[in-house]
Amino acid sequence: MRTHLPLAAICCALLGACAMPFGPKATPPEPLAVPAPSPALAAPRPRPAARTAAEFDTTTPAQRAAAATPASGGQALGRTIAALGDPTEPGFWVRSPLVRVAGKGRLVDPASGTSVQVDLVPLPGDPGAGSQVSLPAFRVLGLPLTALPELMVYAD
Repeated sequence: MRTHLPLAAICCALLGACAMPFGPKATPPEPLAVPAPSPALAAPRPRPAARTAAEFDTTTPAQRAAAATPASGGQALGRTIAALGDPTEPGFWVRSPLVRVAGKGRLVDPASGTSVQVDLVPLPGDPGAGSQVSLPAFRVLGLPLTALPELMVYAD
């Protein structure tokens, strides 16, 4: 039994060293440029005491109507499974691996035909990895906040 204790300590030390990188450290990736939200769709951050979807969604009815204005055309980037993104981040946006360059675009829910204009933000990952969508965009599309809908992503 006494010989097992030092052996266990040596094994723990060796396993702890596995997390230590060999060679030079990798340089961190360049931060992605995020477009400034269009003034018509910009919204203030929610209050720290916000608890409900309505309290987190700080967009005005006029902003929601402007974002819901149907648009057509644009370049189809593909289909993605969407999840609700950070509800404390205001505005209409989508973070998606389908997006290579930040810009303007729209999301379309093929099930209902509704669409919303959004800021397109690149998200590192494989194209099939899924996307994050803002709370206001989810609400304009009429989606349940816990849903994982398949959406079409278009770039303007």
